[in-house]
Amino acid sequence: MWAHSMTVQDYQDLIDRGWRRSGKYVYKPIMNQTCCPQYTIRCQALRFQTSKSHKKVLKKMLKFLSKGDVSKASEEEPVDSPMDEVAGCDFVYQSESHVSQSELTPLNVDHVERLEDEDKETGETNQELKVQKVESGSPQIHTDKDTPVPGEPSRSAKTGHAPPKPGKGADLSKPPCRKAKDIRKERKLQKLLQNQMCTLEGAQLQAGDQASLLQNSKPKANQPKTIEDFVFASLPDDARHKLEVRLVPVSFEDPQFKSSFNQSATLFAKYQMAIHKDTPSDCGETEFTRFLCDSPLEAENPPNGPECGYGSFHQQYWLDGKIIAVGVIDILPYCVSSVYLYYDPDYSSLSLGVYSALREIAFTRQLHEKAPDLCFYYMGFYIHSCPKMRYKGQYQPSDLLCPETYVWTPIEQCLPLLEHSKYCRFNQDVKAVDEGRIKELGRVRVLHKRTVMPYSMYKKRRKGPSDEASVQQYASLVGQSCSERMLLFRS
Repeated sequence: MWAHSMTVQDYQDLIDRGWRRSGKYVYKPIMNQTCCPQYTIRCQALRFQTSKSHKKVLKKMLKFLSKGDVSKASEEEPVDSPMDEVAGCDFVYQSESHVSQSELTPLNVDHVERLEDEDKETGETNQELKVQKVESGSPQIHTDKDTPVPGEPSRSAKTGHAPPKPGKGADLSKPPCRKAKDIRKERKLQKLLQNQMCTLEGAQLQAGDQASLLQNSKPKANQPKTIEDFVFASLPDDARHKLEVRLVPVSFEDPQFKSSFNQSATLFAKYQMAIHKDTPSDCGETEFTRFLCDSPLEAENPPNGPECGYGSFHQQYWLDGKIIAVGVIDILPYCVSSVYLYYDPDYSSLSLGVYSALREIAFTRQLHEKAPDLCFYYMGFYIHSCPKMRYKGQYQPSDLLCPETYVWTPIEQCLPLLEHSKYCRFNQDVKAVDEGRIKELGRVRVLHKRTVMPYSMYKKRRKGPSDEASVQQYASLVGQSCSERMLLFRS
């Protein structure tokens, strides 16, 4: 359909029936006929949890803004730095540049305690504990008995285990190292027990006291960081870069949109030619305007809606006074709908596609505070039959739209079905039907010769062959409620 003008509620209802827009062109795939079925996907923004890969992108952006060039920063230290884990261990941290990461592997507490218990039982309390490597560079405790004597076979030869080659992995005769987090928990418990023993001045702990102590010593579960903790994290005063995200209405009457139009259009052309290999004639200002500036949505600003109102917007990412990315979005009654993103290829190392999606999810959560019904982030289409398009399923939790009943279904329930068949009905209730299906074709609203009338009246006035089949198809695709609100143009 060519949509000349449309309310935000009408478009909300349409995308909940599988429609999408490109400029003023609104389209819906016929799912059981197309070669690559495209399922509408939405993320439940209020329940969204950042994954490890998402955190990596957010941290990379924070590091870039704080320290400067991302490539240099990544060479100095990986994004997911293990330094926090290392600093929490109880062994000495060596700062010399020649110390390898493997030398920072923590001691295996179980093995230490077992050897100490054996020493107490045998009365060999005067033996020194020495450090030996379990794997290349990882420390392990052993006693003087294990010290090799010239001319005698080594302990590993006696036990039948060959000693590990340098840098070739762990010694199988030793227990594996555990996570530093688990070791710290055990050490904390040991210290609590020791302090309790000192307080009681040697008195025996009762069984109930031990149980209580163990219960109280359990560390509280760390609260996972929210997406806002990353997106809106404060930067140091000496940060190398400044990033500002501006929400600009798509309207040439808006001064911000008008003043930034040329810079935005130039960036679009640069992106299209570099990423999608377009020719200059394919991505000029006319094409840019028709594709990403023209919108059928009528702007609305009701008192119970978000402060920015509803409609089409450009979310511009300004880095040090220059636009490096633009996210084209629609703000609708129940969701923020992502239309398109283009960015400066010079900053592709910042993963701006992922970063902008995360920013838009955080933005959806912000809008929800003022508009409680607005709580979803629509990502367009999920195409399971195209592996490159499956990345949208990584934003969890998310739902796919059933192409027959238009009921939202959790994506984890849909994936096994899609592995079996590229076209699927997700709603497993065989009795379920499309609740919004067309029931009375005569009530479809038609615009004919500048006059609005129901289709039943237009049908009587129409001259020539019947167009009932095409009107029936239109009504079944948009649904009964939209067909009674929108005007179907008939010449």
